[in-house]
Amino acid sequence: MLGLINRSIQNFLTDTYGPDLWRQVAHRVGAPTEGYEPMLRYPDRETLGLLKAAGAELRRSRPELLEDLGAHLTTCEPVRRLLRYGGQDFAGFLYSLNELHGRARMALADLDLPELDLVEIGLGEYRLTIEAPHPGWGAVMAGLMRAMADDYGALAVIEMPTDCDMEAVHIRLLDCRHSEARGFRLSHHVGAQG
Repeated sequence: MLGLINRSIQNFLTDTYGPDLWRQVAHRVGAPTEGYEPMLRYPDRETLGLLKAAGAELRRSRPELLEDLGAHLTTCEPVRRLLRYGGQDFAGFLYSLNELHGRARMALADLDLPELDLVEIGLGEYRLTIEAPHPGWGAVMAGLMRAMADDYGALAVIEMPTDCDMEAVHIRLLDCRHSEARGFRLSHHVGAQG
C-alpha cells in the first residue's frame, strides 16, 4: 500500500490521540516511529497491522476507528480541496463520488483508492457501494461523508447497512442548506500585486 495511507493513519492517531499513542502503535507492529514516506510502497499487512494495533490500544472496534479516520481525512486541506472540487453543495459532492477514483489517480497515479458507485434510490436517498481489495473502506467513506455534510452545511443521515453483500453507505439528504457551510474557494487567494 502507498505510504500515504500509512502516513494518514499516523497523522490521525497523532492529531487525535497524541504522539505517545502513535509511538505505542508503531512499536507494537515494528513500524518506523518517525513515520512513513508517503510515496513509497509498504506491505498491505503493515497497514492492516497499524489499524489492528491502534484498535487494541484504544479499545475501539475497527469500523469505529476507520469512521473516525475518514472524518479526520477532511481536516487535511489538500484532501478537502479534492473533495470540495466535486460540487457546489452536498448533493453535487455526492454525484461527484463516482469520479473520485479517477481524480485521485490524476493527482497520485500510485494511489489505489476503492471504486465508488453512487446510485440515487429515491428522492434525496442514495446508496454508495464501495469495491476495494481490503474491507473497511465503507466505514472510512461513512466518516468522510459525515464530515463533508457538515463542511457543506447539509443535514444528512448516513448509515452503513448491515443487510448488504458488499460494503455500502446509505445517505438520506434531508436539507442541503441546513446551516452555514465552511468557507471554500477553488483557488488559493492571492493578494493584489503592484
